[in-house]
Amino acid sequence: MVEVNYPIKIAAKRSGLSPHVIRIWERRYRAVQPGRTGTNRRRYSEADVERLRILNQAVQAGHSIGSVAQHPTETLRDLVARDRATAPSASGSAMNGGGAEGVPGAGDFVARCLEQIRALDSRALESVLRDGAITLGSQGLLHRVIGPLAHRLGDLWRAGELTAAHEHFATAVLRTHLAHEGCAYGTQAGAPKIVVTTPVGQIHELGALLVAAASANLGWNVTYLGPSLPAAEIAGAVQQGRARAIALSLVYPEDDVELPQEILRLRGLLASETALFVGGRALPAYRNALNFPRIALLNDLPALGRALEDLRKEPPGSRVARFSNF
Repeated sequence: MVEVNYPIKIAAKRSGLSPHVIRIWERRYRAVQPGRTGTNRRRYSEADVERLRILNQAVQAGHSIGSVAQHPTETLRDLVARDRATAPSASGSAMNGGGAEGVPGAGDFVARCLEQIRALDSRALESVLRDGAITLGSQGLLHRVIGPLAHRLGDLWRAGELTAAHEHFATAVLRTHLAHEGCAYGTQAGAPKIVVTTPVGQIHELGALLVAAASANLGWNVTYLGPSLPAAEIAGAVQQGRARAIALSLVYPEDDVELPQEILRLRGLLASETALFVGGRALPAYRNALNFPRIALLNDLPALGRALEDLRKEPPGSRVARFSNF
């Protein structure tokens, strides 16, 4: 039988890691040693992909990559099994009917998160997030659980079914969890820098936190500034940090007549080669008013990922002519 080998993008998708994290784990920790093609491109075997997936689960359970990277795959598999056996019970009605053979799906984790947010139980919420990361991988957790959860929280808050206290509680727990996510995978020295925030008046920061975590997982050095900053303050942070990009999250409110001018003011304060990405739940309400060159309007996290990957491939200063293509 001919052995199948995979390029790094497929290995990343199947393991739940980003290509950046895989490269770092290879270079720093020799976690896997993939084969190479004649043109020096990485190729991963089934065993490599399985090992990366299990390493990801071990890191999500709380182990540092440096402490587990050299363990044999069977040892890692036993370690992850023991972690699951000693974790707080994930049984109950929220788990039933999730996926094949009782494995919960993303919707199960969103429902369980909402249950613990209603109860204001931070330890239980963290436990659900850890379970979700182990089951779905870090990228799956970001895209399929935390992203939809942020949308759902907004809906429930607007409908009066959750209070501001619940929303603030969820934001605080998720901020801690996502910060730990970024630390777990590390950032390469010399990585490009991105500043993440919300414009003045945009008071909800869950979307920005999600963008910050997704950017870090793609290998960017993230400076997170929190919510509701005026254009001059954001531009100053970008200039001081020599960031190549700035990402703004728009969530609420959706009818701020001053917001488009504030973002245009920011664009005018930035160097011409600095990428400005704008996205979030409220973007459709502002899309027409922000349809200007050198402002990249992104619909979702995958679009942000593609934009960051494209930007990273190009030398600084070469992006200006392509902003209008987004």
